[in-house]
Amino acid sequence: MLNIIKRASAVYKPALLAGLVSFGPGLALAQENVFAPGWTMNTEASTLRFQSVKNETKVESSTFGTYTGTIDDTGLATVRVLLDSVDTKVDLRNVRMRFLLFETFQYPEAVITMQIDPAQLADLQEVRRKVMTTAYTIELHGVTSEREAEIAVTLLDDNTVSVTSGTPISLPTADFALDGGVAKLEEAAKVEIIPSATVTFDFMFNRAASETAYQLASAEMMADMPTETVAMEDSGDFSVEACTGRFEIMSQMNYIYFARSSAVIEDRSTPLLDSIVEIVDRCPELAIRVDGHTDSDGSAALNQTLSEARARSVRQYLVNAGADGARITTIGFGEDVPLVANDSAENKQRNRRIEFSVVNG
Repeated sequence: MLNIIKRASAVYKPALLAGLVSFGPGLALAQENVFAPGWTMNTEASTLRFQSVKNETKVESSTFGTYTGTIDDTGLATVRVLLDSVDTKVDLRNVRMRFLLFETFQYPEAVITMQIDPAQLADLQEVRRKVMTTAYTIELHGVTSEREAEIAVTLLDDNTVSVTSGTPISLPTADFALDGGVAKLEEAAKVEIIPSATVTFDFMFNRAASETAYQLASAEMMADMPTETVAMEDSGDFSVEACTGRFEIMSQMNYIYFARSSAVIEDRSTPLLDSIVEIVDRCPELAIRVDGHTDSDGSAALNQTLSEARARSVRQYLVNAGADGARITTIGFGEDVPLVANDSAENKQRNRRIEFSVVNG
């Protein structure tokens, strides 16, 4: 359970091997610039964690299975984190984090860049460890934020350096438009979550054997990260419990969009729908029902017809994308089963939704 998918490891291993070739000790000492000719992350020796607090006092620590990074000869550090690889040690909690909080179907990765001044590390060979405050930029959930952090840079040997968070880094969810996701997590898990997380890291980097070796490793590691079968979950078919939990989570997404007063699915819905196709395929013993719901605007008869048509459109998309149509039925509830009162634009949007129900098993 919760093993890092081998496909992701296979993508990064060639880059790591290219970047981890060691120098002889004399060559490293001859370097005037501690970062020349460039460094690549040893992910197997690195750690990246974030801590969250629920119900006021319960602290949960989570990590990611897939991330990569480099430091070029100017001291520019770049780290990319595949958010689908979030690992909370609980399968359905991982799914909630991916779909309800990070919305990885839209925002698959986080990117952190930090400029470390090589001049501040000119004496690193002698002192071995330097603590400094430096600026960094984080791109997360469609938001780019410039911040500062205290880091410690430690020269472990002539060709190995660690870059470590000096203190926990606080990231308020509101700064990254994640408050809506936090609310969905709270509703799904029936908990209260403090709307902020703290991040700690200990990244290990190895000096590249040459500028050419660094450029090769950097190009491979900074290419498109794998986006297929990288989630921290079992391979193969899901259990009934895992299937049911996933469809409950998909029903909370509310990210299937239609043209106004229409059953035509908008293109921005396709990343989520494609994720649902995979779930249907990995639950081969279960029959799935697509439920359509509307708000109360317009007549009840028209809303009933619209809800039925939208459910059929979703089923047709899934079937066209390869899902087994024999296991998928539809129903429309019109305006009869609202989640909340239809007394505001926000509430009406919540009530206009597609849900998924397991009807056997």
